[in-house]
Amino acid sequence: MPLNRSLNDLRNSPFVALRSLLDPHTPASGLETLALTIGEPQNQPPQLMKDTLAANDHLYGKYPPVDGTPALREAIVGWLNRRYDLPLDMIQANTHIAPVNGTKEALYMLASVVTDRGEEDKKPAILMPNPYYHVYHAAAVMAGAKPVFLNATKDTNFFPDLDGLDEALLERTSAFFLCSPSNPQGTVAGREYLEKALKLARLYDFTLIMDECYTEIYDQDPPIGMMEVVRDLGGDLSNLVSFHSLSKRSSAAGLRSGFVVGDERIIRPFINLRNFAGAANPLPACAAAAALWEDDTHVEENRTLYQQNISIAEKHLGNRFDFYRPPGGFFLWLNVGDGVEATKKLWTEGAVRVLPGEYLAGTTEDGFNPGKEYIRIALVFDPQMMDEALTRIANIL
Repeated sequence: MPLNRSLNDLRNSPFVALRSLLDPHTPASGLETLALTIGEPQNQPPQLMKDTLAANDHLYGKYPPVDGTPALREAIVGWLNRRYDLPLDMIQANTHIAPVNGTKEALYMLASVVTDRGEEDKKPAILMPNPYYHVYHAAAVMAGAKPVFLNATKDTNFFPDLDGLDEALLERTSAFFLCSPSNPQGTVAGREYLEKALKLARLYDFTLIMDECYTEIYDQDPPIGMMEVVRDLGGDLSNLVSFHSLSKRSSAAGLRSGFVVGDERIIRPFINLRNFAGAANPLPACAAAAALWEDDTHVEENRTLYQQNISIAEKHLGNRFDFYRPPGGFFLWLNVGDGVEATKKLWTEGAVRVLPGEYLAGTTEDGFNPGKEYIRIALVFDPQMMDEALTRIANIL
């Protein structure tokens, strides 16, 4: 049966690979198994979300619009203006905003909007940090582009080296996925770095796709966002789209609600494509999302929980494994020498599941995998459980 040949170039999900690694092994007996693999918040979503869903449950019988409701779009603009101190006229709710049914699907689809397929030997390039969120790679492959891994190591604050990019590569680039705070490392790109990335996008006329879904989870200082950079450059959104989500900010992963903000020339055809291929958020979910974007109190409480967990991790691991307090996000990125072997050891001796760093990274043409020595640990449980898990990890490793 003929199938799209690009499907052959998709990589396994890191979580599928993890099951293949650990399922043949028995976890340590007598211990509760603890899964610290997925960035899925375990604390309950705010009551505000549940109350708003209940108050609007009579709307489940209606087809929702793919571009959300006016109230949701206005709530999103209000949050952007508060969070990044933007001029009130910089972001327009009806032209610059596209609510989406979770950012995963939207990140995947956006690559196809901004990539004009070339001949097999002249494929456009889509750049991505390495390690990377696995959707970036799939998005590039299925858009008919060549995924290009840009190693993000400790030497460059775990971001790609923009100064080292080849001009010929940039000239055939259609999109550049960039994540700040970074996943899995939790570092934050500075203003100068973000400005340089945006100027490259405009100079070579590609789309900078900013994944900023962890921007509300931080240790001390709020991470600078791309909208602040745009503000200071005069408010021009050309060649830029930025993604935000309620999954981490509001511990509302199951609500499947996020948004894209950016260049109207991209947002407009993106919404048009979603009219054919995108799932729209139910109207009660739109109402709940609007309420969450309008409220900042629950986010502060959420953030405090992760800060407590980072402090617990520092207590147990602070002098080992290249530990640092991640400025953003809720992952630890630990150098344990051999991530795969450490993962098996933690499972068989401590009943703790973590994710090998090499499963989150690609091996470049020179044989280098920047995640090989690392493991990723998600600090998503309550402090008591995190203390137990990190005690086991520290004792075993």
